[in-house]
Amino acid sequence: MAERLILGQVLAFEGDPGALGLGAARHWTRGGVLVRDGRIAAFGDGADLRGRHPGAEVTDHRDCLIVPGFIDAHAHYPQTGIIASWGKRLIDWLNTYTFPEEARFGDAHYAAEVAGRYLDLILANGTTSVASFATIHPESVDAFFEAARERGMRVFAGKTCMDRNAPEDLRDTAQSAYDDSRALLETWHGVDRLSYVITPRFSPTSTPEQLQALGALWAEHPDCLMQTHLSEQVDEIAWVKDLYPAARDYLDTYEAHGLLGANGLYGHAIHLEPREVDRLAEVGAAVVHCPTSNTFIGSGLFDMGLAERMRVGLATDTGGGSSFSMLRSMAAAYEIGQLRGRVLHPAELLWRATGGSAEALGMADRIGRIAEGMEADLCVLDLCSTPAIAQRAARAEDVWEALFPTIMMGDDRAVAQVYVAGQAV
Repeated sequence: MAERLILGQVLAFEGDPGALGLGAARHWTRGGVLVRDGRIAAFGDGADLRGRHPGAEVTDHRDCLIVPGFIDAHAHYPQTGIIASWGKRLIDWLNTYTFPEEARFGDAHYAAEVAGRYLDLILANGTTSVASFATIHPESVDAFFEAARERGMRVFAGKTCMDRNAPEDLRDTAQSAYDDSRALLETWHGVDRLSYVITPRFSPTSTPEQLQALGALWAEHPDCLMQTHLSEQVDEIAWVKDLYPAARDYLDTYEAHGLLGANGLYGHAIHLEPREVDRLAEVGAAVVHCPTSNTFIGSGLFDMGLAERMRVGLATDTGGGSSFSMLRSMAAAYEIGQLRGRVLHPAELLWRATGGSAEALGMADRIGRIAEGMEADLCVLDLCSTPAIAQRAARAEDVWEALFPTIMMGDDRAVAQVYVAGQAV
């Protein structure tokens, strides 16, 4: 049985350091992670592991820091080509950039090209798992899952469903949304490391009939995730109130149609009403913080205090977000936290991008932590990747001071190596 021993500094979490304190983290300056059959077989002191496994193939990353691979809990891979496009507000941005680009994904070859490019870009930035919206085209889902399967990645995706308030060539129907989603789910869900996600874009682009159909599909497959958007911008919320006058609030447009539950994943969730917070917490749903998107499109400031009541993941929201890098998302989350009066420790930032996102995706038993039996998705960070980072890290008195400059100023140059299921990418 072939074994690989990956040496370097190792940082492992037993749980959320925001809730449990820094005692939830363990750090080895000369550590190691032993990989067997794509999973973590052991971790800890590097010399001890080397002595106990003399036949293991050794890769020594020296002073680089080994952490779990980053997990992006909300993205739109079809928007890869339009990232960093100048825009105004959300609806303008969708109409100007997003919808014209998404219309191209009925072409299977184009979808495959972008899917491969996107996954290679996020891998280069240390992200090993992602939950992505596709487009209304089944071809866009097939292309994404095929590209991820070739790379051995654990990913989550679904056909985006819209039957109103979108260009005619980007609309399906309540029935076709159900039929296409069900067929894709039955084809892909649970194959290798792939998970299908039921995906209404958001309430403004779905009729009540379509939301009801997707709620019915979710009831038939409750083990699946359901992803959508919630309370991203104030003008969006006003639009929802006009479209759903009987709804108590934005969340109620989903709840009334069977789209609120423990496996629900609600992106943004910035401008929540007290009832919405209470209901999300009561059902055990997860929300996803998309900080670079929220600042880029001017949506607002997410309240990380929600993590005290519910699961909170972290995401890039490509291409509304302005970077493929989860390091940049961590940095933006820190900055938004400062503006909200909540200072996020480097440990909590890293946790949100790894274990926190894994919890949001219902995969905390498989990815997001360095622990025995977990899938060996790893990111190796060079903590001195640029002169500016190196000179600050040189003054560090502990691992957190050494890591924080990379969180705030790092990019793909900081990613020294990525491992997917134990295999170097």
